[in-house]
Amino acid sequence: MKLSKFISYFFHPINFPIIGAILFFLFIPKFIFKPQGYIILAVIFISTYLFPLILLWLLKRFEMINSFHMVSIEERKFPTLLFISISLFIGYWLYKSSIVDILALFFFGYGLSLICASVFLYLKLKISLHTLAISGLIGFLIYYSYYYKINLIPILALLFILGGLVASARLRLRAHQLNEVILGSIVGLTAQFIVYFIYMM
Repeated sequence: MKLSKFISYFFHPINFPIIGAILFFLFIPKFIFKPQGYIILAVIFISTYLFPLILLWLLKRFEMINSFHMVSIEERKFPTLLFISISLFIGYWLYKSSIVDILALFFFGYGLSLICASVFLYLKLKISLHTLAISGLIGFLIYYSYYYKINLIPILALLFILGGLVASARLRLRAHQLNEVILGSIVGLTAQFIVYFIYMM
């Protein structure tokens, strides 16, 4: 049980946007001016990690949520809408910069997947944001490696294993039913591919 809690906290959905951005800059084969890359990473870190973390702390402080995992459907509605706005804003900002279009797609994909998650909430179904987030990263790295013709198979294999561990941890903690975990994975992966296919049309 303790291991499952550790996995759930360590691989919290809030961590994946900055992880994806770091991997993008680590493996991108074309030159990007380093200070520009650092600025982009700093903005992403502040917008997708620090700001939401402070907000989640405030929501917990004022007892609007019981935990950072937002167990109930009602607890998830407002934070999900906020994360949708942040993802789409970052995606738009990156896309307008015209030098990191593929990274912009990553955030548009997360925005789309969170919109789907929000719709499911109003249908009284809380899909797993943990599996949504890690599957979204997997989907991004698949088309990222295809687009730039780079081999990311070892990293993808590791992420698939981690995805299984995350899914198992969420089930073991009884945070989700099996269908919610599976739906999270499908939504996260599919949203990334939809955004990429639209971009390539």
